[in-house]
Amino acid sequence: MSVRATTIERTRPRLTARAAALLIVLALLAFFAISPVRELMDERAKVALLERQAQTLENANADLRTAIAKLHDPNELERLARACLGMVMPGETALVTVPKHGAPAPASC
Repeated sequence: MSVRATTIERTRPRLTARAAALLIVLALLAFFAISPVRELMDERAKVALLERQAQTLENANADLRTAIAKLHDPNELERLARACLGMVMPGETALVTVPKHGAPAPASC
């Protein structure tokens, strides 16, 4: 019976000095790895934000290119001159209606 008792005690895991040192080293590695991982995640978030901003600016640039292309059209220039500046073609008569109260509202150009 004594053989069985010693066998049972030996199968029980125990913490040796090597295992304790290994656990301490692993804990230190995990502790020191937290900061770089956090910085990496912060940098990835910044990159994602900058990519979204770049996409927004690209869309705004595309809209501005479209507006510039419209300004090369003579009909659009005439429409803007009439609506925004109140200009008329030679020989036309310009009529301005004034509201009862105050000055006329400016054109939305």
